[in-house]
Amino acid sequence: MTTASSEPAGADASKDAKSSGPKGSAREMFELGKTVAYALLIALVLRVVLFQPFTIPSASMNPALLEGDYIIVSKFAYGWSKNSIPLSPPLFHGRIFQRGPHRGDIIVFKLPRDGHIDYIKRLVGLPGDRIQVKHGVLNINDQPVNDVKLAPANEDSSFGLPRQIDRNQETLGDKTFVTNSFGADGPADNTGVYVVPKGCYFMMGDNRDDSLDSRFPPYNDPNSYAARTCPWDDKLDQYVGQPYAGPGFVPDNAGVGFVPAENLVGKADVILFSWKQGASLFKPWTWFTDARWERFLHFLT
Repeated sequence: MTTASSEPAGADASKDAKSSGPKGSAREMFELGKTVAYALLIALVLRVVLFQPFTIPSASMNPALLEGDYIIVSKFAYGWSKNSIPLSPPLFHGRIFQRGPHRGDIIVFKLPRDGHIDYIKRLVGLPGDRIQVKHGVLNINDQPVNDVKLAPANEDSSFGLPRQIDRNQETLGDKTFVTNSFGADGPADNTGVYVVPKGCYFMMGDNRDDSLDSRFPPYNDPNSYAARTCPWDDKLDQYVGQPYAGPGFVPDNAGVGFVPAENLVGKADVILFSWKQGASLFKPWTWFTDARWERFLHFLT
């Protein structure tokens, strides 16, 4: 049995008339503004605290990551530091709710010599590890990693011509991935032994001969937190670059060196979208013609 309202027949009409007046419009605008504010607050929390998008700008992590990949990074994977939260005041060092990363993780971190620049590399060395590269093979604690040679491939060089590259399947812990190189004796394919300090990590790009990473000296300010926490042994510089430039070779741009734990921003988890070079926001047809559909929603290892 339906219960009828006990209000007079004209009551609803009277309410509608009142709500359409100036006060009703103001109240509706206030409610709309409140809804938008809540939505922006939720988006801000997700963006600042939980997840952050990044676009890959270089080839240093080929073939796992390609130029034009749009990735999502989990910022809660290793806890939070002032480097993982934008505009965070420098009130403390270290991490809150810290969880250690795993060997083989693909990690976004703040460049130790410039805390405003984001880098992305693969973690290969944990605190206390002895890291060395011999004829292009990564050695950890004096043992070569599981490295299986694959068929070579071709990629475009900086001169627009195809160049043959060596490909290897490498295993670190429970992660298996492919690395690229231009041979076994490039500028950083034979190094000294890097002993990773406590509270620091050693990063390398999967594109081994096209990656400025922890194999190269950082040139940190001697008084900086990074230099004090993750000191660099200058003797290692004499190994990098042989036989191309002889002892003392350093790249034109300073390298990464050891990465302090507090510089970790988060773990790269998924490629959300991917576009080839040439795609443009102002050319809508390229959103489809230059899309790498096979890389959409691709989870990273």
